[in-house]
Amino acid sequence: MAAPGPHDRPEPLVTGGTGRLPSDDHVHSRFSFDAFDGDLEGTCRRAVELGLPAVSFTEHVDLEPWSAPPGGWDWPEGVRGSVDGHGRFLAAPLEVQAYVAEVERCRHLFADLTIRLGIELDAGHRHRDEVADLLRRQGFDRIVGSIHALPDLTASGEFLEVDPAYHQREAVDVVLTYLAEARDMIASDVPFDVLGHLDYPLRHWPVDRPVPWAELEEPVRDTLSRLAGSGRALEVNTSLPLDLRVVRWWREEGGRTVSFGSDAHSPAELARSFREVAPAVEALGFAPAADPTQLWRRT
Repeated sequence: MAAPGPHDRPEPLVTGGTGRLPSDDHVHSRFSFDAFDGDLEGTCRRAVELGLPAVSFTEHVDLEPWSAPPGGWDWPEGVRGSVDGHGRFLAAPLEVQAYVAEVERCRHLFADLTIRLGIELDAGHRHRDEVADLLRRQGFDRIVGSIHALPDLTASGEFLEVDPAYHQREAVDVVLTYLAEARDMIASDVPFDVLGHLDYPLRHWPVDRPVPWAELEEPVRDTLSRLAGSGRALEVNTSLPLDLRVVRWWREEGGRTVSFGSDAHSPAELARSFREVAPAVEALGFAPAADPTQLWRRT
């Protein structure tokens, strides 16, 4: 949904470990409103080529409209959604029946690949009734909880996608607000298994300044501690990829499991950077489970 941004002096990657690639547990296909290059069958074929033990399709479920950014919307061609009379964008809803049918078709085509039916649930704690209705109608193998928008400071009760939120707040305040929203979601009773892309605001971080990790460490640790207490997993999203100090803090705060997610929106992006990131995560104290399709666990 956004281009990667910079990190200041990320902890170095390492090589070695088991050499086993993890499952890619955050993947999109054409059933996500912004994955116009998505191809569910093509992604499964790519997973087999790469030797992945499993792939989790986590199609977008975005239930709230986003305020128009300064200058209006400039979505790439192919993004699906609608703009209302107030200029707010609402993503096209997930076509659940068609999505389920395509996953079942690919399970027959790729019998040796574990293919999970999942969703990326955006701000589900703010839409409990809609989430409950969706889950009554369809069960999912994996639910990634995520945040993509922050409260709009110019319109009470409205939300603004993280990128234009940098026009309303100081850069560090964008990250702090994002972490607060993540803590609210963690504290809620909305079901999700994995906290997705905790570093999402850093995809839009100003290129002319370093990320102030010393200032962010305490609120990041607080968020991780609450996530660990909830029993959920932390996603190592490889779009940037996630700075390894956050993985280290996760272990120190009691985190027990990690997932790996490329956030791929096309087959070519599947498992991006996994061969570099996975050994580094293993060196920090997480390892594959006996069942290679499952989340990596704290050693």
